[in-house]
Amino acid sequence: MTDKLNITIRIAGQPPMTLNIDRDYEQTARTAEYQVNGLYGRWSDRFRDKSPMEVMSMVAYRFAELYYTQGKSVLDAEQMLDDFEAKLDKILVETAKK
Repeated sequence: MTDKLNITIRIAGQPPMTLNIDRDYEQTARTAEYQVNGLYGRWSDRFRDKSPMEVMSMVAYRFAELYYTQGKSVLDAEQMLDDFEAKLDKILVETAKK
């Protein structure tokens, strides 16, 4: 059995796209498709004066913004953990000396 899977997704009424993905990634791909289409649908209804391309651009920007915000949060958490680990190491070294 192969670890790859062919799936078809549809985004914002565009022609279907076939993706060759790892089997373990399928739920992530399906969730992404669902979330993008959901936001696109809500914003299409909300911003009726915008073209479909403008709405899709807004959706793309929103997901990119979330991606980079999450990335920054991960880096901040890693730095905090590194600082905590350094402080803990210092405490342990000082305690061992006693």
